[in-house]
Amino acid sequence: MSTTTTRDLARPATAKASPAKPRRGLRGSATFNFWLFTGPFLIGLAIFVYTPILWSLWLSFFEARFTVTPDKFVGFDNYTYMLTNDDFVGSLGTFTVFAAFIVPTTWALSLGLALLVNRLRFMRAFFRSVFFLPTAVSYVAASLIWKMSIFSGVRFGLMNTVLGWFGVENIPWLIDPNPPWYWLVIVSARLWLQSGFYMILFIAALQNIPDELYEAASIDGAKPGWQTFWYITLPQLRATSTAVILLLLVAAYQAFDEFFNLLSKTTWGRPPLMELYYKALGESQDYGAGSAGALILTVLICAVTLLQGKLMGFGRGDESK
Repeated sequence: MSTTTTRDLARPATAKASPAKPRRGLRGSATFNFWLFTGPFLIGLAIFVYTPILWSLWLSFFEARFTVTPDKFVGFDNYTYMLTNDDFVGSLGTFTVFAAFIVPTTWALSLGLALLVNRLRFMRAFFRSVFFLPTAVSYVAASLIWKMSIFSGVRFGLMNTVLGWFGVENIPWLIDPNPPWYWLVIVSARLWLQSGFYMILFIAALQNIPDELYEAASIDGAKPGWQTFWYITLPQLRATSTAVILLLLVAAYQAFDEFFNLLSKTTWGRPPLMELYYKALGESQDYGAGSAGALILTVLICAVTLLQGKLMGFGRGDESK
């Protein structure tokens, strides 16, 4: 039988091993890691985004012709000039109509493709990739293909060749604005380029819809097809549809590449960004008026986007769930 001595009672209990202390110093700091990864991005954002915006705002209040360091303050004269400029105002009106057409068309085509691809039982990944691949194509490359191959005004163009089989004469797609066939070229190119991207967004949203909703609808007597789409699928896609429409709306007002490459030698059919390009970087090189027009366009895009988001309930959550 062991006995406990006074020395054993006085000996303190062995302390547990203390946990490893966090590494101190600059490299072990969370702040250092944060700036290490986000610092280059924030620096690039400040240099290439925020600085040009502030510089453009400053130039819009000066007479800046052939210089980016003006000294003559003109106040809101540049804004007044751009708001009364027929070319710029006309471009805003024309492309408001363009946005009103291209946005619902792309939305419907993207949603239709998503519904078809999502129903496939085999080769789903293949068709999903096929429709998404055009998104990786440059707008410039696609515009040149559309202009020089598919919609070429000569009889060797693909569309004129096909129409020639039915006895239709060659159509100057991009030369004559009456009738405005150039809209068909521009709209078809944009639909081909961007529908696949929004199709992927809709597919992701469709896969998140619970199957129990369709089973419950079937028990209640709902017929598969239009009824389930209208009362179940479409309400469940409300948040995604709102986001897609907002993205399409902003992209429509920012259109430049395809118009510049398809209609660079014409004086009609120009979008707002194309008008601003020729105003600021054309023969006049009026940076003040161009900067004012760019800010007017920015305010217009923000106002239309906010109005559209409010009408569609963006940010209020999906009430149907």
